Amino acid sequence: MSADGLWRPVSGCGPDCLPLAGAPTVPPRRRVGRLVGVLGMLVLGVGLAGLLPVLPARERDAAVRGWARGTLRALGIRLVVRGRLPRRRALLVANHVSWLDVLAVLAVAPARLLAKREVRAWPLVGRLAAAAGTVFVDRARPRELPATVGRVAAALRAGRRVAVFPEGTTWCGEAAGCRPGRGFRPAMFQAAVDAGAPVVPLRIGYAATGAATTAPAFLGDETLWDSVRRVLAARDLTLSVTVAAALHPAVDADRRLLARAAESAVHLVPAARRSAPPVPVGELDLAA
Repeated sequence: MSADGLWRPVSGCGPDCLPLAGAPTVPPRRRVGRLVGVLGMLVLGVGLAGLLPVLPARERDAAVRGWARGTLRALGIRLVVRGRLPRRRALLVANHVSWLDVLAVLAVAPARLLAKREVRAWPLVGRLAAAAGTVFVDRARPRELPATVGRVAAALRAGRRVAVFPEGTTWCGEAAGCRPGRGFRPAMFQAAVDAGAPVVPLRIGYAATGAATTAPAFLGDETLWDSVRRVLAARDLTLSVTVAAALHPAVDADRRLLARAAESAVHLVPAARRSAPPVPVGELDLAA
């Protein structure tokens, strides 16, 4: 199979998946204020990147969580969480809608992230990602996949949480026909099997003025700036993270079946619970 077939899944999303023109937005002055606040948080992140390698684990996690939550606040985003995350090691797997998903995971459960190699070269963000222990994968070299799985397994054995987005690409998060083909890629689930670590599915969703929205989505050929501008302009944007029950793989578990079970938990189980009232993040014991 070609490298593109392995590493470059595509979604069926297009411009029609994005909000229609005329959706409620904030005034230009507030957008500028949000942009200034986010730039300030990025600069703060550069300084934080220099401190993370020398901080004890607990303090490092607290610093990353605080930075991620502060960045969401600067963007005018309200974070709510349903469910409880594990105290210790786990493979966190989530659907992938937006670049904001990374902030969502870090704000709820600081973890080592799996990211494409190109992220390391991104200004400011790449430096912070590397300092936070991100596991980078070269999607142009599928032969390196076993080594990447081994690094993820090693992090899990060391007691760390590792977060991955096994859909392999972003999509709008709402239209079922837009979901990437082949669903959750199973490779990284082997790391959880090898390490004997639980898999915790996370459902990430976005709402604006009380209704589901695709405004934060990062789709197709659009630039990152296009998506950032929609987020800066969005009114009453809420980011929700729903934590499903942990999956505990057996020693000889099939990673493909494990991936399908996690995918069902992300896309089916939390969806039935979305009618429950959200819990503000400040009121939830995330360490439980």
